[in-house]
Amino acid sequence: MEILGVYLPLWAVFLIGIILVVVAWKLIKFALKILLVLVVFFVILIGLDALGIFNTIQNFLLTIF
Repeated sequence: MEILGVYLPLWAVFLIGIILVVVAWKLIKFALKILLVLVVFFVILIGLDALGIFNTIQNFLLTIF
């Protein structure tokens, strides 16, 4: 198989393809883990805001200072 004027054996093309698929899969898996962590973090923040924790902390800090 000739790619860009360079002859590559078919086994090398398949090997490069498999390596690219594995690297892409690991990158997607990493991105999904980061997305999951961010979603959980923001859900926790929304829950704390709904409970009024931040207002309580703000009022507490205002009475101290």
